[in-house]
Parts: sequence; structure tokens; C-alpha cells
Amino acid sequence: MLRMVSFLCLFSFVVNQLEAQWVQTNGPFGGDVYAIAVNGADLFAGTDNGIFHSTNTGSTWTPSGLSSMYVYSFALSGTNIFAGTRGGGVFLSTDNGATWTGRNSGLWNMFVSSLAVNGTSIFAGTSGSGVFRSTNNGLTWTSASGGLTDSSILALGVNGVNIFAGTMNNGVFRSTNNGSAWTAVNSGLTNSQVGTLTVSGSYLFAGTWGGGVCVSTNNGQNWTRADSDLWNPYVRTLASKGTALYAGGGTGVFRSTNSGKNWVSVDSGLINGSVYSIAVNGTNLFAGTYGGGVYLSTDDGTSWSSASSGLTNTSVRALSSDGINVFAGTSGNGVFRTTDGGLNWSPASSGLYDVYISALASSGTNLFAAARSGVFLSTNNGTEWIPVDSGLIYPLFSSLAVSGGTVFAGSSGGGVFLSTNNGTSWSAADSGLTNSIIRSFAVVPDGGGGTNLFTGTSGGGVFLSTNNGTSWTDVSSNLSNLDVRALAGTETRLFAGTLGGGVFCSTNNGGSWVPADSGLTNFNIRSLLTIQGGGVLNIFAGSDSGIFLSTNDGVYWTQVNLGMPNTTVYAFAVNNGNLFAGTVTSGVWRRPLSEMMTGIEPAHDPLPARFYLSRNYPNPFNPSTTIAFGLPKQSVVTLKVFNLLGQLVGTMIDRERLAAGVYARTFSAAELPSGPYFYRLQAGEYTKTETMLLVK
Repeated sequence: MLRMVSFLCLFSFVVNQLEAQWVQTNGPFGGDVYAIAVNGADLFAGTDNGIFHSTNTGSTWTPSGLSSMYVYSFALSGTNIFAGTRGGGVFLSTDNGATWTGRNSGLWNMFVSSLAVNGTSIFAGTSGSGVFRSTNNGLTWTSASGGLTDSSILALGVNGVNIFAGTMNNGVFRSTNNGSAWTAVNSGLTNSQVGTLTVSGSYLFAGTWGGGVCVSTNNGQNWTRADSDLWNPYVRTLASKGTALYAGGGTGVFRSTNSGKNWVSVDSGLINGSVYSIAVNGTNLFAGTYGGGVYLSTDDGTSWSSASSGLTNTSVRALSSDGINVFAGTSGNGVFRTTDGGLNWSPASSGLYDVYISALASSGTNLFAAARSGVFLSTNNGTEWIPVDSGLIYPLFSSLAVSGGTVFAGSSGGGVFLSTNNGTSWSAADSGLTNSIIRSFAVVPDGGGGTNLFTGTSGGGVFLSTNNGTSWTDVSSNLSNLDVRALAGTETRLFAGTLGGGVFCSTNNGGSWVPADSGLTNFNIRSLLTIQGGGVLNIFAGSDSGIFLSTNDGVYWTQVNLGMPNTTVYAFAVNNGNLFAGTVTSGVWRRPLSEMMTGIEPAHDPLPARFYLSRNYPNPFNPSTTIAFGLPKQSVVTLKVFNLLGQLVGTMIDRERLAAGVYARTFSAAELPSGPYFYRLQAGEYTKTETMLLVK
């Protein structure tokens, strides 16, 4: 139903169905967190999808600009917050993260891996061009690399008049004249790859990529090992909290209370052990992980809990639906489940000791998950998992399929394995396979009541089994691209998505192939899905630049990305009339199939389980944006917009009684000046305020 309301001449608001385009669901949470900054009560997380901001000790996070950008470093100077990015250079915020402005004049390398402040000078370490210095808050930069024999800077540190640079290959350099000249200070340093530096009192610590931790008490002139009991020598981050020193790397967090002489592991509750960043905020300790988001410890690292709600930059490699639940397999944070179409996601990973999930498959009440270390099974919707890997002699599993009572698992180098007893035991099923790097499966009706099983490989094309995996036949004749990442089909059509070659179609079970890529603007195909609707075969293709749809057997494709960022799509699932898409760095997105396909009735989503106010999309915007909210029960609703001075600039809803449901308002502010604005929802006793940014 469409409702339209007119207000002041400055505004027009249109109420649309929430799903008038692709919308990001509220999770799963997690993702890659490369840097954490503390500014009073505010926390900032630098991720591979921009910056997120928390004002409540990490309980919830909201996007804070620079979306779709890798943020590797932060530096604070007074009220200024600097962010270093991969490819975008340096950005500055003077309003606590509400807006960000590029500051790159003279900075000819945009890959900024580290930042540091020394008085009125800002230093930027780059990947390949050494160090740059700015003395005017980033307005202009000049090279400050004299004497550096390694131009790849991984870390920067400051101790009084001493500035230190940790490099990729040549250890540590020191400058005592504000970066004008540098001298190598590596005597006793155990490893020349220095990825992190930190100062604690009179001690300078260097974390290396393979040589553990070293300490210097004379500003780098001499170094000694400081990693007794630190059984993982690969250290990515160091931080000090009082007299305690913390080290994070590929196996969690370690703590030393005697300047690195001894270390103890402190990772209870830290599900993801790949720690990229550590930050201290009062009595709280935060750890940013690779794939698992942010974790919080309030007891000096003795125990940790997830603090990632709202960090929706998760990489989702796998999706599965059983008709009620939708499951999402993430890269680094295990499995999540939603029962309300993505309004709420909850972790479903108990017992899942490998949290890098690459494939999911359902068979009745059984849910299988493929991970790097093997296959796991849950019989209670992800509440508990057990490993089912007897006979799986090769790790790195990347694909799953179920055909009748048989489960197939494909590994990245070990071929195909099958189980006929729900994973209790497995046996190799690779007779005839000449390529062992398995990327995809497709179970397709053979037209005679049986099934054909296809597998796509990386470099070997497509193979067919007509006897449930007992033997395989190469069916890649004239398939010009043999890196097959996705397969899908019907009795009469088989489609292969390739990496770099687009989509191919076969009408004879792989006997011959023809290109089916007209209209595709991206030829890296990661996922395929076929759905019959209204007598038409609809084919969805997930690529490195979003989603394409063909309704004529792949003869022509159109992009169906409205509302979705230009991102990689790894997985599809259908639930309650909606198509779900798992993406790299931006979680799960949803859109009704009825918007994209003919012959599909619109789905009626379940009522929200709680009140919520979503972030507007797009943000920043010009001149219109959509604000969505959910009501679990009938409520009197007010929705208003304010400027930075707190002045009311628009009323979208004024004490209107609305039924339970999901709503969205498209807000146009064509005559408003650029800048941040606030919108506030009041629904009964529920109140929430969010920030949006108008950029013209």
C-alpha cells in the first residue's frame, strides 16, 4: 500500500514498502576490524567497509562515513580525528566522526597504513612511498623519508622527540628531527618485519611478523627479546594498559605484567583469535579481529565478550534456508540465524571451533557447515554443532551439496568426499576427477526421475556424475574458461559461472557450452541461482559488482542492484518470498522476488519482534534518502528532523497512530544546505535518534 503526505515546501515524504529496493539486514555482525580509536567516550572502528562509531562502550555501532573503503589506521590530535585508508589516502573529521573530508594534497601514495601525531605534526606511513608529514592538519603533505631504506611503512610510534617507523623488510628506523632524516635502529632486533610499535613508560616495544616481541630501553639503539611464553611469534598489534602489555596476533591475546619477560594467554570467550588491533578505554579493553568484529574485556583480558552489534561489514560466504530460518556463514565469526527475515540475527555457533565458514547445506533437520578444518553438523538449528570429519583426510572445505540421503563435500585441493550417514563417516568420491580444487556443486534433475550431480573446479572446468559420485566425467568440451565458481540448472539448462569469463550455458548436460554473458558488466561470477516463476526461468548471478538477472536463458542480463553497494555477492538463499544475498564486507541484503520476477506474489513479512529505527540509506545522500523503522505493536509515532543546533527542520510523522509493521519514509531535502542532520523516532515509550549527512 502506498501512502503520500505533503508538508513544508522544503520537504516531501513518500511512504513506500520497506523493500522497494535491496536493503541491508541488521546483521550478521562482525567483520574485519583493522584499527580502533578512542576519543573520550567515543569508539571508532576502522574496517574493510569504512568507519563505525560507538558511544556506548561497543554495545552498538553505527556507520560513520567512508563506506566501501578499507580503513587501516587512526590518529587523534585535539578535536581532530585522522583516518588512513587503502586507496583513499587520509581523511579528517572535526565533528567526532559525523563527517569526513579527504586531506591528500601532496600525498602521492593513497595507501596509508599508519598514522602518528607529534605535537603539531601529523605523520602518514604509506605502503611503498615511505613517510609523509603535515604541519597544517593534513591540508598539505611533504615527503619525510630521508634515510629510509624501506618505503613500505607498517607502523609509526612517538616517544618524546623520537619518531619510530616499523617497516616491511628493514626493521625499525628512528628520527629525532621531526622526520627530516631517519636512521636504522635494529641492533638485536629478531625480525625485520615490524608491524606494530608501542611505548610504555621508558620501554619501546616492537611486534614483529615472525620474531615475536622485542623491547628497547634506549629508544631503539639496542633490542632484546621480550616474548618468553609467547608461543605465537606473529604479532600484529601491541597496547599498554597501566603496567600491563597486550599482544594480539593469529592466536588471540597475550598479556605481560613484567615488560614482556613473561606472557600468559588471555582469550577466554574470544571466539575469533585473529586479532588485528587492541585499544584501551578506561577500564575497558577492546580487540578488533579479522572477521569476528570487536570483543570487549572489562577484567584485563581474563574474559571477553562480543561487542559488535551493528558492525554489519561482515563477509558472508554462505547462506541456507529451511523455510523458517535463514542461516548465514561468515568469514571469521561463525554462523548466524534469523527467524524474522533479517530484522534480528543471533549467533548460532556453539561448538563450532572453526569460524571461517565457506558453505552451508540443509537436509531435513540436519544443517551442515563447511569450514577450513572440516565439516560440522547441527541438528537443532545451529544451537549446537559437532565436528563430523571421520575420513576427511584433506582440509580447506569450500562447498557442500545434498542429493537424496548423500552429503557431498568439496575441498580446495582434496577433491570430493561423500557421506551416506549424515557425516558420521566420509569416503573419497573422486574417481575420474582430474582436478581436485572443488569450488561448487549443482544437483539437477535428469528428466527420468533421477539426478545428475555436477561439480565446478578451479582450473579443470565441470565434471558430471550420474551415479551419485561413484565416478566423474569431464564435461568441459569447448568451455573456454575452466575456473568454475558457481553452477545452477534445470532438466534442460545448466549454467556455469566462471571467474573472469562470465556465464556459460549447456543444453546437453555439459556436452557443449555457449557463452551467456550479453549485458554482464562484470565477468567474475561467484554465485548462481535459478527460480521458475510465471512460466519463466529466472537466473540470478552474483558477481564482483552486485547481482544480475536473466529471464531468457542467459541470452541477456540486466543488473538488479537498486539500493545495494557495488559489492561482491557470494551466496543466495530464498525465504518467505525474499531473495537474500550474502556479500563481502557488507553482510546480508534482502529484496522481494516479486520486484524482480514475474509470477511471484509479494511476501508478507512477519511483524517486527522489537521497535527499531534503521540507519537511513543512502548515507551520505543527495537530495533524498530512505528512513525505515519497525513497530512490534500499534503505537503513536512521531518522526522529526533536526539540524546541528537542535532546531526542528521537518516533521515527517506527528503523533500518528500506526499499526504494527515495517515502514519507510523517503525524505527529500533539495533546498537544505549540506551538513549533518538528526532524525528522531518516538513510538510509545521507545525513542531513538540517528544521524544522516546531506552532501551536495
